[in-house]
Amino acid sequence: MAFTKSSAQIYKYGRPAELDLRRPSSAGYHHILIAVSITMLALFLISTGWISLKKAIQKGVQPVQISPPGPIIQLSHFSDPSFLASPIASLFTPEVQQWSDDILRWSETYNLDPNFIATVMQIESCGYPEALSRVGAEGLFQVMPYHFSDGEHPYDPDINALRGLSYLKRSLELAGGDERLALAGYNGGHGVITLSMTDWPEETRRYVYWGTGIYEDARKNKTSSDRLDEWLSAGGAGLCAQSNSFSQLSDE
Repeated sequence: MAFTKSSAQIYKYGRPAELDLRRPSSAGYHHILIAVSITMLALFLISTGWISLKKAIQKGVQPVQISPPGPIIQLSHFSDPSFLASPIASLFTPEVQQWSDDILRWSETYNLDPNFIATVMQIESCGYPEALSRVGAEGLFQVMPYHFSDGEHPYDPDINALRGLSYLKRSLELAGGDERLALAGYNGGHGVITLSMTDWPEETRRYVYWGTGIYEDARKNKTSSDRLDEWLSAGGAGLCAQSNSFSQLSDE
């Protein structure tokens, strides 16, 4: 509450001698009623925004037009079916390339860009179907155990894709089609989508850094990716070596 100097004096020192609290005359009542009416009218005009709008028009300023919100979900991938018919970019490592037919099939099933699926597989497991993280994430898409139903085999590629890509698709929906936020939600949980990037866990920020760079290069159909090379140098090569060893054993 803001006080004027006179009102502050009243609160500090009590009633000043010059303050006349006697009952006002009828003329006084009349003036009071006029003042109250004017005050109420001014408050009404301010609350409805009429005064601000009038000043804006007088100054030649166009008031801001607020459009109604658009649809909550507007996914570019869903509106462009050409994504679904395109093979994955050649920049992905051979360990991911070997899953290209499955990626295209899953792309149609879950209505996701094949390159987006390949990007997530690349940085999650490098195509290693039996990958197991230190926190217990399993399989090609590193799905946490609590996402599986009883009796589901987490290392079965189709089951892992069912749980992982369903979660990715929901993440993309919650992010309004923003792949950067969708990647953050996939790694850090859907709750981080509404958070500022500065509040994301460090691991999530790294994940989004790798994923957005690789995916952007893949969407441009590049044959190589500096960001993918950076990811490999930062430790991804070790994961791909495990995936490659598994593939060789499976072929024997």
